[in-house]
Amino acid sequence: MDIFRVFDSLNYLPNMLLGMEAVGAAGGVVEAAISYTGDVSDPMRQKYSLEYYLKLADELVKAGTHILCIKDMAGLLKPEASRLLVGALRDRFPDVPIHVHTHDTAGAGVAAMLACAEAGADVVDVAVDSMAGMTSQPSMGAIVACTKGTKLDTCGELLNERCVFAGIVLDKVFDYSEYWEVARGLYAPFDCTATMKSGNADVYENEIPGGQYTNLHFQAHSMGLGNKFKEVKKAYVEANKLLGDLIKVTPSSKIVGDLAQFMVQNNLGRAEVEEQADELSFPQSVVEFLQGYIGIPHGGFPEPLRSKVLKSLPRIEGRPGASLPPLDFKALEEQLRAAHDDDITPEDVMSAAMYPKVFQEFKEFTSNFGPVDCLSTRLFLDGPKIAEEFEVELERGKTLHIKALALGDLNKAGQREVFFELNGQLRSVLVKDTVAMKEMKFHPKAQKSIKGQVGAPMPGKVLEVKVEVGAKVEKGQPLCVLSAMKMETVVNSPLSGTVKAVHVVPDSSLEGDDLILEIEE
Repeated sequence: MDIFRVFDSLNYLPNMLLGMEAVGAAGGVVEAAISYTGDVSDPMRQKYSLEYYLKLADELVKAGTHILCIKDMAGLLKPEASRLLVGALRDRFPDVPIHVHTHDTAGAGVAAMLACAEAGADVVDVAVDSMAGMTSQPSMGAIVACTKGTKLDTCGELLNERCVFAGIVLDKVFDYSEYWEVARGLYAPFDCTATMKSGNADVYENEIPGGQYTNLHFQAHSMGLGNKFKEVKKAYVEANKLLGDLIKVTPSSKIVGDLAQFMVQNNLGRAEVEEQADELSFPQSVVEFLQGYIGIPHGGFPEPLRSKVLKSLPRIEGRPGASLPPLDFKALEEQLRAAHDDDITPEDVMSAAMYPKVFQEFKEFTSNFGPVDCLSTRLFLDGPKIAEEFEVELERGKTLHIKALALGDLNKAGQREVFFELNGQLRSVLVKDTVAMKEMKFHPKAQKSIKGQVGAPMPGKVLEVKVEVGAKVEKGQPLCVLSAMKMETVVNSPLSGTVKAVHVVPDSSLEGDDLILEIEE
């Protein structure tokens, strides 16, 4: 790997410069990316104007980027905006390669990328036809076909009606697409077409990134908001305005999405959030953003929302990582080896350094279920059908022959006995039926008319309970931490008083408004 695309979710220059310097020091090719939002062709939208992007590009070129990238993560570039932005960048930097990345959520991606190419872009990102469109990239075949016979022809130099050097020929695109069409079927459970049937031009209003759109829909379904996704998209617009009109790409897009779902779950509009901000238990991502954990947004933080949410919480000034102590990778590796029986790779160390919770969950999963990477994609995602026989090759010369036989009845612990044959021998194992357990669960609801009853602001699992019965609490004090689909929420006390009862323990699964604890004034 030699080309590294460096971007920041807020276009915060101090964060980007650090990454660019690291790539340069390692001998890599630096591709600094400008994350694009707004519409440079709309004179009414001036926060992210053409001048803003040109000034940012100036700084990135001065810092030594080898390639300049426009990262259009939501597919907001329209043909006219493409011509304006790429044309202005080409005029200012005639010798710097320009690379454009986009998504095709609205369906105008091919037109936009053709406009970028005509305005001087050197590279545009596409996806093979069978994987293209909607929240993916524009169609490779369409771009190749539309440029055929023009100065942008992808086939290469023509001589005696044939290509004299390897280019991208339409017939080859068809063959390539056919292969990936078959592969795509294996991943049907994750396919965006399960929740999105066509392009959506409403992306020009909500500005949801292509990489987030389908994830957000799946997350909303998991939180019981699947039938309210239209409201979630509208709330996304309002949440973005509440936070000051952000550039939205990982992780800033997640922050906006978390706030949008929080608003829909709790029936809150923009005005109500602003009015009640000092009392609400916001998602942790929103709180940490306002503290400055990912950098400083263009135009600064929204006030008075920031002061109301943070109260006395600490704030980070400047580049967040500057105040972090150096990480001792050797010590981390030793800790991991002690915890996981020396079965640790360099990739594991990097994963644990960047995503400690996710890595721990992954190791627990593999410890419980073994080498699931030996299973085929379909078996891993869907499981075997009854009476289906399949083989699992653990290593060369060591193959298991398995046949699924039957499922037993649900027991009081929410488990079913699964019967199967392993190399001809009858076996059985008890497996938790998580769907059935969810249906069996009963938990009292918080009565909103009773001020001291604290309910869950959204569905999730209890990660930590911070108080116990009899404890004195102040208004705004953290009571417990919930987690749902990578979204953590700290539930704060709505009033000062004494904890009368606690109705949850760590790992409790809650629905929205489930009673967490009771406080007596």
